[in-house]
Amino acid sequence: MLITFTTITSCTTIPSASEEVLSFPFTSDSSKNWRYISDRVMGGVSEGQVELEQDGEMIFARLTGNVSTRNRGGFIQLNLASSWFNRPLMIQSIRDSEKDGKKLKGVKLNVRGNGETYYIFIQTNETRSVSDHYRASFVADNDWGMIDLPFDQFVRKRTNANGSDTVIDSKLEAKNIRSFGIMAYGRDYIADLSVSTVDFYY
Repeated sequence: MLITFTTITSCTTIPSASEEVLSFPFTSDSSKNWRYISDRVMGGVSEGQVELEQDGEMIFARLTGNVSTRNRGGFIQLNLASSWFNRPLMIQSIRDSEKDGKKLKGVKLNVRGNGETYYIFIQTNETRSVSDHYRASFVADNDWGMIDLPFDQFVRKRTNANGSDTVIDSKLEAKNIRSFGIMAYGRDYIADLSVSTVDFYY
């Protein structure tokens, strides 16, 4: 079942001495751009939810649940996607991000978790199905911290019918991104991941 997650992302450009950042913090303003998706859309049995919570002045999305690989499943995720009818601000901003010869080099997330491994799944104009995606992993510890994932660390993989992955030689280009997923994935475990902001940097 597809569950709508009603939180909006607002864009802030933050220049610094070393880099310029497109910043998308979670805020209390409501929107329907972010959504919760699980493997139940394909017959899996994983259970989870996304809630909007607050720590002091910081607002964050918290993804929790029980990831199960039964019935060829194995994921829960917080997803932001572009469609013919809706192009969220974050997707639009990164697709229009090339300027003055500069390209976005990667993404940073401010996260807190339970010590488990989580993933960013990205689909672009070149990926042909949900099983075809760019993927990078990170570990979310108990304390808040910034995770830095350069785009050259993302690997394009296509998941085959037998569950194995085929690696495709392809480079992730920010201007082609159409879907951004923050996921608990791939094995049986309890997920508890909080994300307060998603930043793209030059």
